[in-house]
Amino acid sequence: MVRPFVLRMLVPLLAVLLAAGCGLRPTGPTDGGRAPTGVASGVTLYFIGGDGELRPDFRGTGRLGTVSDAVSLLITGPGRDSGLRTGIAPVSTTRVTVTTGPDVLTVLVPLAIDEVTPQGIDQIVCTALGVHVQSGGAQDTEVRVGFTTAGRESEELRTCPLFG
Repeated sequence: MVRPFVLRMLVPLLAVLLAAGCGLRPTGPTDGGRAPTGVASGVTLYFIGGDGELRPDFRGTGRLGTVSDAVSLLITGPGRDSGLRTGIAPVSTTRVTVTTGPDVLTVLVPLAIDEVTPQGIDQIVCTALGVHVQSGGAQDTEVRVGFTTAGRESEELRTCPLFG
């Protein structure tokens, strides 16, 4: 006799628990944060197009690589048949050193300031920031480009004119 009584009490209790669900109430949409980063099949470098404006140029390197790798590749130039040009003088050394600090990338290039046009500096900045952001870095990071010759140009904090 105890069993039917327990079952009669247990069935309504289970029904109430099932109807209550897990106790979470529905909410509106929430911000999911920044878009994910991941594997890239290459890197985007920035060169000067026929119209004199900066243009992205995707290089299928098989991986994104580092900021240093990308700027070193940028210094080698756009390639003969690309229709692009560069504001960076050809040099035999392409080794680039990059340090990351709070909100600033410092990119030390093997170039004197007179070997780079203002657009060439923009090429370096846009390429460095593009890889930095694609690797998960903050979009509001600024770039300091260090040259082999000291000057105020090496102290300026810059952003890419193409990134809004």
